[in-house]
Amino acid sequence: MDATLAPLVRDLLEWVSRQPRTHAEVMDGWKTSCPRLPVWEEATGHGFVARRGPLVELTPRGRAFLAGPPRA
Repeated sequence: MDATLAPLVRDLLEWVSRQPRTHAEVMDGWKTSCPRLPVWEEATGHGFVARRGPLVELTPRGRAFLAGPPRA
């Protein structure tokens, strides 16, 4: 993962982990229009989050990423 994106992906995962979030809420807060910072796309592409009906949840991979050391 790109060093610029890793902290932003971690922020997204921490935010999602705090309470249930709807897909619409996540898209409103984390969808980017800048192709250099595809935070949502990175998180889903790495399998860190998944949609479960209307909600977005951390996957086991997402929890493991958060439990690991911050990546620079």
